[in-house]
Amino acid sequence: MDTDTKPAPDTVAAAGSKDDADSFTKVKSKKSQKRKREQDGASMDAEEPVASKRPQFPPISGDKLRGSDDMRKIPVPAHRYTPLKENWLKIFTPIVENLQLQVRFNLKTRNVEIKTCKETQDITSLQRAADFVRAFVLGFQVEDALALIRLDELFLESFDVTDVKPLKGDHLSRAIGRIAGKGGKTKFTIENVTKTRIVLADTKVHILGSFQNIKMARTAICNLILGSPPSKVYGNIRVVASRTAERF
Repeated sequence: MDTDTKPAPDTVAAAGSKDDADSFTKVKSKKSQKRKREQDGASMDAEEPVASKRPQFPPISGDKLRGSDDMRKIPVPAHRYTPLKENWLKIFTPIVENLQLQVRFNLKTRNVEIKTCKETQDITSLQRAADFVRAFVLGFQVEDALALIRLDELFLESFDVTDVKPLKGDHLSRAIGRIAGKGGKTKFTIENVTKTRIVLADTKVHILGSFQNIKMARTAICNLILGSPPSKVYGNIRVVASRTAERF
């Protein structure tokens, strides 16, 4: 008689469960993963940080910074020819002697041309000289414009009266009159309180001063253009100026 060689069903089930156990990987619990991360973080904190070396670069010479000779051209309007001719020596001297630049007035193009040369040491001198000449062309006195060369924190700002409020005819004339005041009294008061210099050229307003002072003067002028009485504007700028003085 032939005997059956088939395995028992219990043996087959045990072998199948063993294969399933091998095919699935055991997943770690979240608590154990979090604990391991905390341990790794503690070990990283315990390690001493490696000090990185800062690169040391030699200073760049003025010749390499300057590169090729640069030039600035400042156009001069017709009504500023005579003042430029009268004050040319006062403009020429600080640009050439103090800033070591070359300057000339081109009669054909009607431009003041400023150029660097071998003697120029500071690369910012060209921009300072251009701002100085531009301030004079806009109508500032030479002594006031000269502060742009001597001091660092001075700026020029220009805007039009019609940028604040679109006025025409007599309304525009009255707004300009409110800014100037009788005999220039209002303009002088704003200049003295805010420590700025203001030029009124038709509908253009030019302000020379530090950033904070220009902001105060511009706010006062805008209030006058919008119709505020000068007495109220005086009070406002005096309060702001006193607060600024206390802060600094």
